[in-house]
Amino acid sequence: MKNRSSTPSGKKVREPGIWETIREHLLGGRRPLDCIQVEVTSRCPGRCTYCPHTTMGAGWHSRDLDMETFTLLWPLMRRSGRVHLQGWGEPLLNPDFFAMAAVARKAGCAVSTTTCGLTMNEEVAVKLVEAGLDIVAFSLAGTDAASNASRHGVDFDRVCRAVSSLQTVRRARPAVHLEMHFAYLMLASTMEAVRGLPELMHRLGVDAAVVSTLDYIPSPELEPEGFAPHEAEKLARAAAVLRDTEAKARRLGVGFHWALPWPEAPGTSCKEKIDRSLYVGADGSVSPSVYVDLPAAGFDPRRRVFGNLHEQNPLEIWESAEFRRFRERLAGGDADLPCMTCPKRFSC
Repeated sequence: MKNRSSTPSGKKVREPGIWETIREHLLGGRRPLDCIQVEVTSRCPGRCTYCPHTTMGAGWHSRDLDMETFTLLWPLMRRSGRVHLQGWGEPLLNPDFFAMAAVARKAGCAVSTTTCGLTMNEEVAVKLVEAGLDIVAFSLAGTDAASNASRHGVDFDRVCRAVSSLQTVRRARPAVHLEMHFAYLMLASTMEAVRGLPELMHRLGVDAAVVSTLDYIPSPELEPEGFAPHEAEKLARAAAVLRDTEAKARRLGVGFHWALPWPEAPGTSCKEKIDRSLYVGADGSVSPSVYVDLPAAGFDPRRRVFGNLHEQNPLEIWESAEFRRFRERLAGGDADLPCMTCPKRFSC
């Protein structure tokens, strides 16, 4: 039996029925995947200097995932532990965001998202809490207005107000489990700013921070802002800053997670865990990660798409010989082109 419900956009979509749920539960082995990352939209009000959305200009394709395409993921969601609703844009711009979260939850997945905070208000905060998400992360690239200046159009104080708005609603519903995180991008030119992160988290009530580096370099002039495995001195300085900050976070009782590339790493795994996760673009395309499926015009030699939800069952795409070979090549030390120079292969 199949159920039908209406999304906020007014579309009628098929939801999985009770017998389908029971049958899949009895089959067992439902969760071979850790996470499915889904591009809810590639639209974003920000113009961050390090984002391909900004650097590619008119070549960028602004697109929204529709609800019917999202529901095609059902067979794969039933075999994943988490659905992360965010790709290259601001996910809360999609009017079907909360309907998608509901379907993912019905599939038995934990649901999370990352937002710039610009669309946050009391109504959205209430919906996020009531939707059953377990993690909402806010993206930052600094701990004050000056160090966060690379995020053009994303005012630092406004992000802090967005965090506070969600915090107020969360605290009014103590029975709800919702963690608030910072998804923090540490740029080389402002690496010292990360030292202020524990105090900011403590002040705003943020539970944890995940610090990443500029692994995808959208233009050559941005290369100095990243951290490559051969840059020993730069990596040593960054590691010292991060270790000091981690100790401070521990004293304040907040979570702090970070990784840097190291030349000694074998390069046979990926920080994105492509052996147990995948990425779905708003057009239904299925890829190993967000970094190899940019919604942009023109030929991209690093693009890797192994199928589309509109043409093939997502389980068949995941288990296809071509997709399996991509994963096996990385594990065997014979990485495909887009992985050859990616710092995520060397992150420790």
